[in-house]
Amino acid sequence: MRNSFATLTSSILLLQLLAACASPTVAPVEAPLAQPPAAQPLEAPPPGIGGAPEAAAEQPAESQPSGAIIYRTSSEVAPAAAVPHLIVKDAQLTLLVDDTDRVIDGIMQVVGDVGGYVISSRVTNQQWFDKTYKFATITMAVPADEFERALRRLRALALRINEETSSGQDVTDEYVDLQSRLESLEATRDRILDFLKRANTVDDALKVNEQLAAVEAQIEEVQGRINYLSGRASFSTITISLEPDLPVVTLTPTATASITPTPTATPTPLPWDPNKTFQRARGTLSGIYQAIGELVIWLAVVVVPVVGPLFLIGWLIWYFTRRRVGPPAAK
Repeated sequence: MRNSFATLTSSILLLQLLAACASPTVAPVEAPLAQPPAAQPLEAPPPGIGGAPEAAAEQPAESQPSGAIIYRTSSEVAPAAAVPHLIVKDAQLTLLVDDTDRVIDGIMQVVGDVGGYVISSRVTNQQWFDKTYKFATITMAVPADEFERALRRLRALALRINEETSSGQDVTDEYVDLQSRLESLEATRDRILDFLKRANTVDDALKVNEQLAAVEAQIEEVQGRINYLSGRASFSTITISLEPDLPVVTLTPTATASITPTPTATPTPLPWDPNKTFQRARGTLSGIYQAIGELVIWLAVVVVPVVGPLFLIGWLIWYFTRRRVGPPAAK
């Protein structure tokens, strides 16, 4: 029993390793861009892009007597001509319009005519001097084969195209790789189901079921990515920004009123005022006293310290010299 369980576990691990590393590669074949794939809604993408048969998505692996799993080569996966180019297209338009409401109605008409739908829209009002103008941004999805026609009709709605940007991304290689990986995972899932049917104990069945759940999770992830790429390639995205044609406002300068100076009367000379004479005399006297005070301060601070010692030395010399000579003799 233990040997059979070990063989079973080894086989499951080998299946997962081969599913991850041995995914076949299908070389894409050039298909003219003038014939894009038929548009399908995003909710239900076509199971096979470009008319690929559904049976090609699931072909079980062949088993050899030795127990080895042999996966299909690239020539056995699907006919190369059945996989056209998958191009994800996007465009951004900035349009100058005269009437935003009228252009929005025109955009909705274009969406309905080409079989698309609106993803999002945003409308704002902005003040321009004394009037309010409407700005809008609309994101729409249109079928890939109606992409250029929708752009031409949108351009015709504008006074001027301020900016236009278009881009395309080729996801054919990724789509083909995902298809091949999906087929390998499905083959691995079928093989694990066979092991599950042959499990002898509940413990063996639980362990095999864990491996089966992991493989099914990978299948769902890959299938979701395939559906996303299929839907994005079937519908292209266009984002339109509408800007109203704002009028040019000329500012008229306002004249500044000039101020006329008021003439002042010539003062009449007053008669002699003794009080003013007294004030002037007192100011002059204060000035004289201030000058005398400053002179005394200068003499006390500067002259006396410098001249005083010299004068004292001279007087001492004169005094001692006079004593030595003595008084003059009497006749």
